[in-house]
Amino acid sequence: MATVVLLGTLDTKGPEYAFLRDRVLEAGCEVILVDAGVLSDPSPGDIGPTEVAAAAGEDRAALAGARDRGPAMAAMTRGATEVVRRLHAEGRLDGILGVGGSGGSSLVSAAMQVLPVGVPKLIVSTMASGDTRPYVGTSDIAMMYSVVDIAGINGISEKILSNAAAGIAGMAKASATFVSAIAAKPLIGATMFGVTTPCVTAAREILEERGYEVLVFHATGAGGQSMEALMKAGFITGSLDITTTELADELVGGVLSAGPDRLEMAGSLGLPQVVSLGALDMVNFGPKDTVPAKFADRNLYIHNATVTLMRTTEAECAELGRMIARKLNAATGPLAVFIPLGGVSMIDVPGAPFFDAAADAALIRELKAGLRPDVEVVEMAIPINDPAFSRAMAERMDAMYQAWAAPKVTIAGGLA
Repeated sequence: MATVVLLGTLDTKGPEYAFLRDRVLEAGCEVILVDAGVLSDPSPGDIGPTEVAAAAGEDRAALAGARDRGPAMAAMTRGATEVVRRLHAEGRLDGILGVGGSGGSSLVSAAMQVLPVGVPKLIVSTMASGDTRPYVGTSDIAMMYSVVDIAGINGISEKILSNAAAGIAGMAKASATFVSAIAAKPLIGATMFGVTTPCVTAAREILEERGYEVLVFHATGAGGQSMEALMKAGFITGSLDITTTELADELVGGVLSAGPDRLEMAGSLGLPQVVSLGALDMVNFGPKDTVPAKFADRNLYIHNATVTLMRTTEAECAELGRMIARKLNAATGPLAVFIPLGGVSMIDVPGAPFFDAAADAALIRELKAGLRPDVEVVEMAIPINDPAFSRAMAERMDAMYQAWAAPKVTIAGGLA
């Protein structure tokens, strides 16, 4: 029988979790109720707050007596995360459900994010109609808007919580018996933007013909983070990082940054990676009236009603070249850097809005000057979306991956 873990703060949401427990049991699943409510004493949970606190190395009574609730919540979040991790490792978690406002959702989502992709995760939250990125992160967490505050069982919450219980029960049952119908293939992560789509599509098709499965991520900040999270989790074992544009947003202050650690995961794990300079000619903002006033005189391009692009300057491109070199120099695995001398995006070619030979030259000059001498650099006098550029990267990825994945045979004196 599939097991659903119900995680929450029962000191404030006891009746709601009791209701959910009954509904999940009725749906044919076993339930483990984890109470992370520091003030619950005694607790109706199968795993109570004393055990949750202990998992974080804390004493529940001391936490309950503290005046400041913030540190107590932080400790219970750490403890709940460890409890959830342990239950999954023990094979006692086929799905997880939590409910709450901002505080409860933060606690529950932090614990959910340590679970592998594919484990069903559902939160019913008052925060689900707003910006859910702080709760979802790079995980596959589903959020359901509670409509009304989660404060007792009423005519609205009864139906919503019943739907949530039925949903997690169904997902948990399906997950417990899931068998993939897709033959296992090496997974390659690739990054794409609208202005690099022809390049990435052609490279993906070539690699798929050669027996790889290519997962394409839209380089919108969350896309780069998701790709690297799947590398860390062991799913993706090769990186075709064609579109590194998120670094420009991180440097200049655009809205699609993937954070300061972008372009470091594959190298730190020793994975084979082919890297290019896709869409480093641009920084992303929302509608034109949202572009910061300090950029009013810059080269702006209205991509659509909700996206405004800003051309990176020569100085910014030079710094991007240095930034990329620093990150790639730390790589411990196979690495090749492909440079399209004819333009890094669809609109960075002669006659297009973002064509700027001096800016591109600064990017390339500083990148090459900063890279370790042993890093393979391939320069091609064509734009990034030229089919020949796609083919060259795909073929190098294939050859690099095959050499990396080949069994290493130990012989007298070393490795063969």
